[in-house]
Amino acid sequence: MDLKQLKALVTVAEVGSVTRAAELLHLVQPAVTRQIRTLEEELGVALFERSRQGMRATEAGAIMVARARRALNELEWARSEVRPTPGVVTGVVRVGLLDSTADLLAAPLVSSLAREHPGIDLRLITAYSGHLQQWLDEGDLDLSLLYNLDSTPSLNAHLLLHENLWAVAPASEGLRADAPVPFATAATHPLVMPTTGHALRTLIDDAAKQAGIEMDVVVQTNSMRVQKQLVLAGHGWTILPGVGIAADVARGVLSAAPLCEPDVSRAVVAAAQRTSRIPPAVDTVARELVRQVRVAVAEGRWPVEEVYQSEALTDIG
Repeated sequence: MDLKQLKALVTVAEVGSVTRAAELLHLVQPAVTRQIRTLEEELGVALFERSRQGMRATEAGAIMVARARRALNELEWARSEVRPTPGVVTGVVRVGLLDSTADLLAAPLVSSLAREHPGIDLRLITAYSGHLQQWLDEGDLDLSLLYNLDSTPSLNAHLLLHENLWAVAPASEGLRADAPVPFATAATHPLVMPTTGHALRTLIDDAAKQAGIEMDVVVQTNSMRVQKQLVLAGHGWTILPGVGIAADVARGVLSAAPLCEPDVSRAVVAAAQRTSRIPPAVDTVARELVRQVRVAVAEGRWPVEEVYQSEALTDIG
């Protein structure tokens, strides 16, 4: 197999169409089809299911796509490192942001890097911590924010901050940052919760069990934005990290107070794959991501319990 075949494989998988892949690769359609078929013949398995709806990777194809994407990324890193432009940092960097932090961090991170390091091709992925950790483990991300994670054999994690979870209600309830709400009080209201199995929901369920509290969960959703919308619509209270509701509280849209009895908090970490050498572009992005976290905390846009020092990926672990 060669690089042209790997690029064709990954591109077809991403766009689901040989025709569209050919356009993106600046090739004629028969050439892309031939590359895929040659690769299938070499491996002895079908890599795609072909239908009128397009091309969909088979189980074997999905494995090959994941490995091919990683190989192409490694080669891109190598190319940018061995042929650098003096004084210019270049390369593709894939960053995972927790869903609750995306509104706060994405725009300033992109703006700063575009201004200071235009040679970096930044790719942002937002999701829940469990998904981000899986993608980081599998090599589909270069670094990510995660929570409640210690270093593992495959990942280095460095603690950035601890943040409380907050009871969140309509503005008319008058919850205040300086008046913590006992968990039992929050649980007297109908609750809009993350779906069962979500890491944040597990944290909340553990706290309720610890306090011997039964929660009246009226609806579950996998979207923080939907949680807040349902609270505004009068369906109940919810529980969220401060970073997810600080802007809403500042605008007077919602009111919120830290939970107590028991206190419920999560640790936010910066994590990356264990490696002997961090590519300069990844290290540069990591430094800027950590800086943006600190700025948000310093300006009060990210309410936290405790913040820790970290400069770059070389500090992780």
